[in-house]
Amino acid sequence: MSTLSTTDTPGATAPRGAGPHEALGRYLEHIGRADEFAAIDLVLDLLEQGADAERLLLDLIAPAQRRVGELWAANEWSIAREHGATAVSERAVAAIAARVRPEPTRGRLTVACADGEYHALPTRLLAEVLRLRGWRVDFLGASVPGPHLITHLHQSGPDAVALGCALATRLPRAHATLTACQAVGVPVMAGGAGFGADGRYARLLGADAWAPSADAAADLLERGDLTGPPRQAAAPAHLADEEYTHLTRRRAELLTCALAALARAYPPMAAYDPQQVDATAADLGHLLDFLAASLYVDDAQLFTGFIGWTGSVLAARGVPAEAVTVGLRVFHDELRDFPRARHMLVQAAEAAPVPGPDQET
Repeated sequence: MSTLSTTDTPGATAPRGAGPHEALGRYLEHIGRADEFAAIDLVLDLLEQGADAERLLLDLIAPAQRRVGELWAANEWSIAREHGATAVSERAVAAIAARVRPEPTRGRLTVACADGEYHALPTRLLAEVLRLRGWRVDFLGASVPGPHLITHLHQSGPDAVALGCALATRLPRAHATLTACQAVGVPVMAGGAGFGADGRYARLLGADAWAPSADAAADLLERGDLTGPPRQAAAPAHLADEEYTHLTRRRAELLTCALAALARAYPPMAAYDPQQVDATAADLGHLLDFLAASLYVDDAQLFTGFIGWTGSVLAARGVPAEAVTVGLRVFHDELRDFPRARHMLVQAAEAAPVPGPDQET
């Protein structure tokens, strides 16, 4: 069942006097139809009525995108519909930025997504909020390789870097990037769900600051909390066991072995068509990548949380929970020389609805 209203007229703008919160349902319907013109007309109409541009970004577009993610996870929206909605929101952000152009009155900032991070819209929202607050912003977009970012820093000389990371699987690359930025004398503010809801991974990996939202980041910068020389944090001690390194080096081999073992241990796979087999391989790859990220930050809760989320997403698509726990068991058996990884797999299985690997690690 669609969560969108069926009473709205396509292309209609917001009622006179409506604010971002009141317009949310209408905006969500527009982006759900990938109706770029209606969505842009709505936000520009709100601007003309006196709505604050920053509040449009944070109280209209941002929550709408969160809802888009929830609808995809619940299998109410397809990937195509989710992608279309996100593309329209990106255009709506651009429309606001083109209409509201304050002159820079503060310093210069570089805003970028971590290498491998393609969820660029949250970081783009941050860039636009900072521009509205008077900063000169260089927004570099999605998946910026570390060496190229450093070249940009040498060329532009910003006061700080704001680094976005939406997925925890990008944390190792984000760590390399923020360390490289600090090495050339530029402090780094971290943001995005990948760094943890409370910023714990930003602190672990040595970021100079962390902000839970775009407006909090702007407030932090306005207070001058990101001044002085950047931190030079040491590498986390737990990485000395090299489990993360060996796991990532053996990723392709492990996936091949795990897929074969899963086919033996999970009889329903015998009836899978090629597309289902490919999807299963992709799911195993995500599982392994989140396990690697959990090893990198030494936090089993990161992996357990991902397994719980994956279970709910697969359940919404009619995939039995046993498919997840059998996958956990398969990796547990394959990773005999990885005590931390095996312990995390056991903890994840304990939280799953179907029995997983034995408690012995």
